[in-house]
Amino acid sequence: MKKLFTVLFVAGAMSIVACGPSAEEKAKMEADAQKLADSLLNAASQSITEAVDSAATAVVDSAATAAPATEEAHH
Repeated sequence: MKKLFTVLFVAGAMSIVACGPSAEEKAKMEADAQKLADSLLNAASQSITEAVDSAATAVVDSAATAAPATEEAHH
């Protein structure tokens, strides 16, 4: 009798696990994943923009300091 109950219990547990998430849970998971992807995309975009701005500023500063030095060399 114990074996029968054990088999029924295992079968019941497996059937509950096999059901998986409901359509509502799947939709929520997809929405959460989309929010995370958007958040990561925005963070990456912000980081790239800051890096480009920083590099552009460095180039402008470098050109501004190098320009007078080259003019003085020609005089």
